[in-house]
Amino acid sequence: MVAKRYELKAGSLANMQLKERELPDLAPHEARVAVKAIGLNFADIFAIWGLYGATPEGVFTPGLEFSGEVLEVGADVEGLAVGDKVMGVTRFGAYTSHINMDQRYLIHLPKGWSYEEGASYLVQVLTAYYGLKFLGNIQENQQVLVHSAAGGVGIWANRIAKQYGAYTVGTVGNASKLPLLEKEGYDRGIVRSKSFAKDLDKALGGRELNIVMECIGGRIFRESYERLGPQGRIVVYGSARYASVGKRPNYLKLLYYYLKRPKIDPQKLIEENKALMGFNLIWLYQQDVLMHQLLEELSDMDLGKPHVGHVFAYDKLKEAILLFQSGKTMGKVVVSI
Repeated sequence: MVAKRYELKAGSLANMQLKERELPDLAPHEARVAVKAIGLNFADIFAIWGLYGATPEGVFTPGLEFSGEVLEVGADVEGLAVGDKVMGVTRFGAYTSHINMDQRYLIHLPKGWSYEEGASYLVQVLTAYYGLKFLGNIQENQQVLVHSAAGGVGIWANRIAKQYGAYTVGTVGNASKLPLLEKEGYDRGIVRSKSFAKDLDKALGGRELNIVMECIGGRIFRESYERLGPQGRIVVYGSARYASVGKRPNYLKLLYYYLKRPKIDPQKLIEENKALMGFNLIWLYQQDVLMHQLLEELSDMDLGKPHVGHVFAYDKLKEAILLFQSGKTMGKVVVSI
């Protein structure tokens, strides 16, 4: 079978081209999936630019998550059949019309979900849940600050935190996104402006800040960290300030941001009784047993459907990426095939 997939050598979005490639024969533990929708993630952008440590060498196909229909199953596959609707995660390779996938990384699409919703779930809900529960050690009735609160991870993080009775504060890049935060049940929403520190203090209203889900970097990271209470935890899963709109990175801007990045003294962590942790979902991909455990726990929470904010056609994938870079999106950006 021939797959139509986007390929490039990392460095510039302009390098990405749609190619036809013959899929290899199925391995016994694999299923062949006709991809119906692809979910975009910031890791895609940094991989395309060559700024992500896990980026494959040479020519590769970006993309971490997808949904679709099973076309064929290998001899050892159990629990999947031809015609099943599935969602999946892959260590790159999702920007394609067809994919051979290890069955461990394919999950049945929940009843009533569209393919676009299926491509909007796994990466971001796992990021939010692992960050809050296993790294943030969320407890009942704590205070949680979530950056990029109108994005996919931010929406899931709030829904999960509310399961613990948390008081949640969400931040966004512009005020047009605040109504979505209110709709999603955030207790307070604030815009990341020059007065961010003061606005955060006001939003907390004297409450102690216990957990920060951080994906911005720079001044926002530093001011969030400074407001953590004793035993507070800041979980870093991204750094959006390094992203900018364009087909290739702005290297001078990246260098400036890198040199001006906040630096945390380990001794201060001890003195202030705070914790700083980083999270890379690629690591979780290697822990398939843990991944399925997390998904079972999430299923029990009944968190609702993903929020799909933007849908593009497959031949408009580059345009979808450029919009995603802009910071103007809400919810998940999906490419439909």
